[in-house]
Amino acid sequence: MLRNPLRPATCLAAFLALLAPAVITAEPAHAAAQRIRLGSTLDVSRGSWSGPAYTMNGSGAVVPATMTRAIDAIRGGTGALDVVVLAGSAPASGSATPECDAVMGLAGVNSCTTWTLTSRSDGNNGAANTDIRNAEFVYFAGGDQCDYADWKGTTLQNSVKSVVAKGGGTGGGSAGHHINSAVVYDACDGSVTSEEALYDPYDPAITFTTGMFVWPNYADTVNDSHFVTRDRMGRTMAFVARAIEDGLTTGGASWGVGVDDGGSLFIDKNGRAVVAGADTFVVLGDHRPERADPDRYLTYYDYKIWRLRPGQSYDFKNRPTCGYYLRSIVSGVPDRDLYSGTPVTDCG
Repeated sequence: MLRNPLRPATCLAAFLALLAPAVITAEPAHAAAQRIRLGSTLDVSRGSWSGPAYTMNGSGAVVPATMTRAIDAIRGGTGALDVVVLAGSAPASGSATPECDAVMGLAGVNSCTTWTLTSRSDGNNGAANTDIRNAEFVYFAGGDQCDYADWKGTTLQNSVKSVVAKGGGTGGGSAGHHINSAVVYDACDGSVTSEEALYDPYDPAITFTTGMFVWPNYADTVNDSHFVTRDRMGRTMAFVARAIEDGLTTGGASWGVGVDDGGSLFIDKNGRAVVAGADTFVVLGDHRPERADPDRYLTYYDYKIWRLRPGQSYDFKNRPTCGYYLRSIVSGVPDRDLYSGTPVTDCG
């Protein structure tokens, strides 16, 4: 006797499926990789560069203040460099090269090339990778960070790493900000709100990519964008708790880096970050969550939060142990005033 006989309803469903006309769906055709170059047609040739340097933006647009600092840091204040912008889709309207339009208005730029790459296979595009390796700064445009995470394991991943290794830099805005953290909230199964993440830190929409880029001095981070504007403190808290609970970071700690719309971090080769444009929040979880289980409310006591206003700095190489305020999540309910608090000054 069979241990698991088919139920009658199951048999009927299978029979009806055989009678139904076959439905054939075609995969949508991917647009060909597109290249648009502004400025000089020839790349700069130079023996050494003075970076790395990074920009981390809360929204997709280039922030001139931090981009200028990154360009100056990489070129050592002299000469010019080449920039490549990577996008997973073309802009819905307006200029086809909005990031390069802004970059070409800054001093010290020889050229800016926009590559629109719409499939994983485009990560192995030979011409795109040649441009990336010849550049000194790679900027990931806003869009969908899942498109960028899909390039993990392609030639493009190592090409971007080579730019940083030679003393160049990288960065991005919105989705481009996400992809530049050590733990990437990739949103490949949809976006999640703070309320949803605190209700269930294992919500199916919370998925991560690791091993894409781990930049010097920026380990154990998980970036978030549009931070205050879209009320994302709660979900960043959930991301931090998950990263610790799942062992995605080292030393039992994780740092969330949330940048608001119009805001940007410039980070130099020594890991020192300076804020421009709008507030940035660094959210430290330094112990395992009290409760982080599927389909259960998150409980985590005493996140350490630094609110950084424009002009203020944060040292990612020698991460501070003071100047934070404390906030907790208890059974999915956050403390009041997540975005402000009295900093602790006596941390002895």
